[in-house]
Amino acid sequence: VQLQAFGGGLVQAGGFLRLSCAASGGTFSNYVMAWFRQAPGKEREFVGGVTRSGDSIFNSAFVKGRFTISRDNARSTVYLQMNSLKPEDTAVYYCAAKVSSDNMIYTARGDYDYWGQGTLVTVSS
Repeated sequence: VQLQAFGGGLVQAGGFLRLSCAASGGTFSNYVMAWFRQAPGKEREFVGGVTRSGDSIFNSAFVKGRFTISRDNARSTVYLQMNSLKPEDTAVYYCAAKVSSDNMIYTARGDYDYWGQGTLVTVSS
């Protein structure tokens, strides 16, 4: 399974970006999908995830209703829509996939089987 994330870039505070992550290989509908991020000098942290059926959860510490996640199983793609971006959202964003037979979302980095290469999001003040 290969994951390719794209859509990052430079945006001003208050702006928005939509990240995409396309999967190839395997059966996408069997994956729990998630986004993580890693800022310079910090640990990689869970941003949000979406179950196989499309239910989503987010890291309540910093998302606070600004982000949404959706998946398109026909396109084997998961999206992260980020609105009201803040400078502290600056990070490399990674998508991740976990082969799963349940409808749960996993928030630990070690739970995931496959990772994309990351896409850089820079939010200027």
